[in-house]
Amino acid sequence: MIDPVNEFLHEDGAAWAMTKSTVRKNDVVAQLQRLTAGTRAAGVPVLFGPMAYTAEDYADGSLQRRTGINRLMFENRMFQAGTFGADFHADIQPQPGDVVLNPHKGTDVMATDLPEHLDRLGTTHLVLAGMTANLCVESTGRHAAEAGYDVTFLSDAIGAESLPAYEASIHVNFPLVGNAVIEVDDFLAAVAPSAAPADAVQVGDTVYGSDRGKIGNVTEVVPAAGDVPGYLVVPRGVIVDKDTFIPLDAVVHRAQDRVYINVPKLVIGKLPWGERPTADTARAKTGTPAAQAGPLYRSYAPTGIPAGRA
Repeated sequence: MIDPVNEFLHEDGAAWAMTKSTVRKNDVVAQLQRLTAGTRAAGVPVLFGPMAYTAEDYADGSLQRRTGINRLMFENRMFQAGTFGADFHADIQPQPGDVVLNPHKGTDVMATDLPEHLDRLGTTHLVLAGMTANLCVESTGRHAAEAGYDVTFLSDAIGAESLPAYEASIHVNFPLVGNAVIEVDDFLAAVAPSAAPADAVQVGDTVYGSDRGKIGNVTEVVPAAGDVPGYLVVPRGVIVDKDTFIPLDAVVHRAQDRVYINVPKLVIGKLPWGERPTADTARAKTGTPAAQAGPLYRSYAPTGIPAGRA
């Protein structure tokens, strides 16, 4: 839950003039209320990632010189510690058992004590909501994915400072930097105490890209055999003009009869998935072993790494 605070979400907040279009479009406050309540009921940890600045941050840390967004917040006296703007929205308050992180000072919540809490909780899958799409939510998602976490974005519980910024994040960036973009209803249905366990992909399941784009229905599931990877088959149709053979290791989530793969629908046609995989095509995708690759970048190797060992 990134920055569910008054500065962004309340009509008296300093950023409201910018954020109100997307906050109202998605009814972000109500969605975050539903999300926290349903997540707690499912026994899933809820972590709040707020932002706050003190005089020392500017006098000693010169944060106002770091980035454009830091300068904007400094000049407009936004997110000042102890003020109404930096406080959590009245409808989205932490509850006993939730985790409130140290305030982040930039756009990356992973730069706080978040990694320590994720380690303590044994977390492998991080689900992100809050504000704002193209800054803190995206930066945190990128960093978490680079650190090895499975990252999901909840598109209708996220706002931004403008509709173009929101649309670019939801439809272009999130599907590539994370594993899935889904809606709050889908997430709550998947984690609800009454939800059925996530089984393996089944014939008849509907496949969605990481951008929530519907790709088609599964007509065949082929398990891995020896060096040949497993795959599922989506036949040609309105969305794809040829049979598509999707590797099973591209499947990152299954909720009810929905299967999510970690590729946007928009790029399916650019992938070599038009034929059944073989052992040879699988080996070709992994590339050359490091010991046989020789120097990187023609005659150069990264500094400090002997040639042939990059």
